[in-house]
Amino acid sequence: MPYSEATTISTSVHAFAPKPAAAPVRAPQPRACGRRERGGWLRFSPAQPLFRARAAQRLAVLAYHGVTDPRSFDAQLDRLQRLATPVSLEAVERAVAEGRPLPPRSVLITFDDTDRTVLTHALPALAARRIPAAAFVIAELIGTDRPFWWHEAAFLARHGGQTRLVPTGDPTRLLARLKALPDPDRRRCLHELRVSARRRPPRQEQLGPEDLRALRSADVAIGNHTLGHPSLSRCDDATVHAEITGAHLALEQWLGEAPSAFAYPDGGYDARADAVLRQLGYRLGFLSDHRLGPRLPSHPLRISRLQVDSTTSTRRFDTILSGLEPALQRWRGVA
Repeated sequence: MPYSEATTISTSVHAFAPKPAAAPVRAPQPRACGRRERGGWLRFSPAQPLFRARAAQRLAVLAYHGVTDPRSFDAQLDRLQRLATPVSLEAVERAVAEGRPLPPRSVLITFDDTDRTVLTHALPALAARRIPAAAFVIAELIGTDRPFWWHEAAFLARHGGQTRLVPTGDPTRLLARLKALPDPDRRRCLHELRVSARRRPPRQEQLGPEDLRALRSADVAIGNHTLGHPSLSRCDDATVHAEITGAHLALEQWLGEAPSAFAYPDGGYDARADAVLRQLGYRLGFLSDHRLGPRLPSHPLRISRLQVDSTTSTRRFDTILSGLEPALQRWRGVA
């Protein structure tokens, strides 16, 4: 890398960030739009052109979850069509196999967990623009109406659910505490929450096997995201193997072909998972480390991804795509 990201930010972003103008104090603006515009000012930083030029020679893999704001998601896709070169999962696999870098400004769109909004909201927008994507699914939820376990845990805690290992007084911190537990303890806590809560969580219709096939036929590749979305680093060896292999076999049965790409639950790399993926013939594996990667991935089972949301404003979207906001977060110690 020809220059240090931290140095660039320190000299360009911090030193030259817009200073408060000497003008009458205005009434505070409503906070409703604050989250959408968080980080949007970076688009006007002198560092942004430098990062945009560097990003042209990198691979940006965008990691979404659901699509809660279709209009904003449409604007993001339109921006990608103007500023980037959308590529498919197959194109990334081919680049790795042939040892040839992807085109400049390559961007791959991915979805983790894959709730129904990927089918109902994302797919029409992608198909209309002929933009490919990849969806990583939690296999044990396919064809069910079960909520994601983290949504279920938060709901149960809000309705009186108790567990001996984790305090439930602050549901906003509950998820982090559950993820930090060894996986058998996490599952035990979920069981205790279920039997002690006053109410059951609402059901959530998940994708079915026919939906997976519909996505695939519309150029949305289907990948493995384990059976039940545990934190693999908190699992024993047998559970790591069972989570990956069980999902692999289920997807192969539903799709008629074995998946070739994997996304790590919670985005963290695990060497034992890497070994299982190699045994099963996986060609790509994706992290969630909020970074750009090389146009020819040097570690195909450890490809970086940028975290983005359908509600992200176009200004902030630009600074995520360039790598400026992620670099600033690392400089500040946030990521």
